[in-house]
Amino acid sequence: MEIIAIGNGTASRETEFFIAELIKNNGLNCKYIIVNEAGASVYSASAVAKKEFPDLEASQRGNISIGRRLLDPLAELVKIDPKSIGVGLYQHDVDQKLLADKLDNVVESCVNFVGVDVNTASASLLTYVSGLNKRTAENIVKHREKNGKFNKRSELLEVTGLGEKAFEQSAGFLKIRDGENPLDNTFIHPESYTATEKLLKTLNMTVAKVNDSGALIKLFIKQKGTKKLAEEIGIGEPTLIDIIDNLEKPGRDPREDIPKPILRSDVLKMEDLKEGMKLKGTVRNVVDFGAFVDIGVKQDGLLHISQIANKYVKNPLEIINVGDIIDVTIVGIEIDRGRISLSMKS
Repeated sequence: MEIIAIGNGTASRETEFFIAELIKNNGLNCKYIIVNEAGASVYSASAVAKKEFPDLEASQRGNISIGRRLLDPLAELVKIDPKSIGVGLYQHDVDQKLLADKLDNVVESCVNFVGVDVNTASASLLTYVSGLNKRTAENIVKHREKNGKFNKRSELLEVTGLGEKAFEQSAGFLKIRDGENPLDNTFIHPESYTATEKLLKTLNMTVAKVNDSGALIKLFIKQKGTKKLAEEIGIGEPTLIDIIDNLEKPGRDPREDIPKPILRSDVLKMEDLKEGMKLKGTVRNVVDFGAFVDIGVKQDGLLHISQIANKYVKNPLEIINVGDIIDVTIVGIEIDRGRISLSMKS
């Protein structure tokens, strides 16, 4: 099945109707999805984009960026100043330096929470890994291009400018798939490898079998108890629990738990909508008085703060965030004014 990524700009809405009609009239095995294009023009004119695609025009670079946002939003959005994405109604009214520092902290937190594949990550993504900076990130990419892929975490110490302290801070977030040691594809820090091997020895298991033994490990731990096992191995119980979580699902991407994006093959018109109709939608923007939700028609619906829950909601962000996929009910339609009112109330 082919998937087409469409930006969410005004012109792109016309493209959406065209694509939907094309799929319908020709019986194509094809789906499309709306992707937030905020900041795509900033990327297309940036030094990073020119370096990646020196032979392409700015508009073509922007199109590629929108497509890659669907494949891996985090890896693509780190190439853009967070302020260019649009982070709130009042982003220009606050201290800009403080805002930039807070946004960088959020991006760094997201990157480290997800982890980075050191053999495929761009310098822009590596820059946000704890312990690394722009220079060491670029040196990792240069080392990879010159010497081939990394086979184990310890090889990172061969990178120019990446010392033991930087390695100590960053190693747990830099993953290596299909490397010499399966533990390198987890969040387990190299400092805890010895304790992990002791745990596996207790289970009569080798490191090589880690990828296929998650369920067995969990069953054994449940029978023996983490407190007693931690004492036997000589580590703290919280550390042991973290190790077990990573052994249970090595290489796991935390983003697997979030709702999958909505793929569409047709499009509704406002005339097709009726009050009481229940739909799935994607939250496009959150403001003080509610949120705007894409439900598959040309006009986003308004989810007023009073319709978010069956209780008083002081701030919409307490319950919903941009990108969330939610179930909504249509409670009002004004075709002549292009307005759709939505509700999440049960």
